[in-house]
Amino acid sequence: MSLLSWGMFPNIKNKIFNLRDEKSLSLYIETTDEFIPYGNGRSYGDSALSENIVYAKPYNNFLSFDEQNGILNAEAGVLLSEILEAFVSRGWFLRVTPGTKLITLGGAIASDVHGKNHHVEGCFSECVEEFTIMGVDGKIKSCKKGDELFLATCGGMGLTGVILSAKISLKKINSKNINQTTIKTKNLKETFEVFEAHKEKPYSVAWIDCLAKGEEIGKSLLMVGDFADDGNLEYKSKKKLTIPFNFPSFALNTLSVKAFNYLYYAKAKDGISYQKVDIDTFFYPLDAIGDWNKIYGSGGFTQYQFILPKEQSYEGLREILTKISASGKGSFLAVLKLYGKENENYLSFPLEGYSLALDFKIESGLFELLDTLDEVVLKYAGRIYLTKDVRVSKETFEKGYPQIEKFRAYRKEHKMDKKLNSLQSKRVQI
Repeated sequence: MSLLSWGMFPNIKNKIFNLRDEKSLSLYIETTDEFIPYGNGRSYGDSALSENIVYAKPYNNFLSFDEQNGILNAEAGVLLSEILEAFVSRGWFLRVTPGTKLITLGGAIASDVHGKNHHVEGCFSECVEEFTIMGVDGKIKSCKKGDELFLATCGGMGLTGVILSAKISLKKINSKNINQTTIKTKNLKETFEVFEAHKEKPYSVAWIDCLAKGEEIGKSLLMVGDFADDGNLEYKSKKKLTIPFNFPSFALNTLSVKAFNYLYYAKAKDGISYQKVDIDTFFYPLDAIGDWNKIYGSGGFTQYQFILPKEQSYEGLREILTKISASGKGSFLAVLKLYGKENENYLSFPLEGYSLALDFKIESGLFELLDTLDEVVLKYAGRIYLTKDVRVSKETFEKGYPQIEKFRAYRKEHKMDKKLNSLQSKRVQI
């Protein structure tokens, strides 16, 4: 059995080492030429793919919890969903969470994930108090904020060692529910105005119709929200529908995406609407569908996620949405988010501005389109997210990350580049 990424592309054979204890891991590192850690396989591209893989998910025990301060200590294979199932009922939630809860704690650190509240809370590393990591010498180190190893590891895509455990701070809540406000906008200008008008809200996100044209480019459904205060903490993960097989490749095309986008936008009330929704509905809507990646067919898919500086975001997004609409290669998942200031980690993705994430089926002509979009991203001083990427060039990638040479130098100095490599790290030479 080989492990795939969530995008199911590329498909390579790999040998799997199941991480269960530190001693056997140290021996594995000593005797293996090259490998990469792998969590729950939710990175979209090739960042956790190699011929040799350390499968960290089995290393998944809770170690301790400081109820007074909300500090959880857990092994790196613990899923965010397992944290929610254990702690929401006790009045605690993740300070930062991405759009899926089905990732490991170690993966959240390696990608320095972010969510709907980056403009308020920043990346996942903000809630990481410290972590332990096994380096290429087989030794375990404890790492805290301010350490160079911390700066390189958070967002470092598993290229600095195997994360073993972490202490993270949780957020106190008094409900499993979110008071959600949905605003229907008519174009990109209105979408930006609504984002800015609600920037004090802790959570915000917009779905954009990426196939809209002309005056309707950038029309969206924008959701903002905050936790309710109703005392209802009875949280249970919902049963989910599972996609049983890969859809035929022709099922997802311009017409089907356009039809979905039309219906999704049309069903929302004009203006503003209010509702109370639970954690899963607000934060993790796609997790309700098991194996939803199979919708894209056996050829797989990729997510193209980029971010632009705030002062460049409107013009840049308008140009990119125009090119996507003209291409006809639309995405029914097109998510726009507002971001706060960037952190000091060498390869963390977010910077102050707006990002757009779009899913595309792997098909003829796609990578050429994305190369064209790369040019626009660089034109407006943006960058590409490694956790979602499967094809960006070294030249395009490094132009977006001013601290890339620090990361390369740190890896080389500590001989990490000899042992820890993925298909992605070789492609972009990090």
